Amino acid sequence: MKKLVAILLVAMLTVTMFSGCSSSEDWEYIEGKGELVVGITLFAPMNYYKDEAKKDLVGFETEFAQAVCAQLGIKAKFQVIEWNSKETELKAKNIDCVWNGMTITDERKANMDISIPYLENRQVMVVKAADLEKYNDQANIAGSKVVAETKSAGEEVAKTNEMFKDATFTAVDTQAKALMEVAAGTADIAVVDYVMSIGSIGEGTSYTDLVVTSQKFSPEQYGIAFRKDSPETLEKVNGAIKALAENGKLAEIAAKYKLQDLLIVE
Repeated sequence: MKKLVAILLVAMLTVTMFSGCSSSEDWEYIEGKGELVVGITLFAPMNYYKDEAKKDLVGFETEFAQAVCAQLGIKAKFQVIEWNSKETELKAKNIDCVWNGMTITDERKANMDISIPYLENRQVMVVKAADLEKYNDQANIAGSKVVAETKSAGEEVAKTNEMFKDATFTAVDTQAKALMEVAAGTADIAVVDYVMSIGSIGEGTSYTDLVVTSQKFSPEQYGIAFRKDSPETLEKVNGAIKALAENGKLAEIAAKYKLQDLLIVE
């Protein structure tokens, strides 16, 4: 009997030890490397290159990640990923987080640890300026060709919103590709992040003939995703985000990319 009790105590102690390790294991791994590998896709104003040489990565998320990492005493290393594979890349430790205008959903919260929300967003319809009046009327969306990034909030809207029930939907690799399809005339409507539309269409961009329609969809919130069961990493990043909000640095970065009115960090 005593032997059985001893075995059970050892087993319980082992479980406790491993449970205690798991809470800090991911942060120890990141801190040990001295860098946070940030999974991104390329789109303005979040993460994009200043010119065709593709040497200088800029954007709100780029500078935000760099500022958080500076607070934590590590460096930010950016890795372009396929959005459709973000969770696989995270679990395989090819990246340490997904920091790229990621909408917080219940499904994502179940599969990943997600930071406090920091920016408000919504999905919008982007069309050619010449078609704006046509697609401002919901009745004309029937029969249209609609595109959105695969496994994105835009795809969810395009597939589930009653507005698109009689439209033809096609998923594409990226939000940038969705805009390209509309610009090229191979699609009529792109469902993309409002945040993306701020930096990617209109005056001063490559898509001066694309505009946002009047339709409104439910607001969303952005968060940063980490591997599941990484509470110490999450705590440290959330603390750094709050510190940047308090000292005004986050607002300064957001204003640079015309996103200051969308900040929601308390």
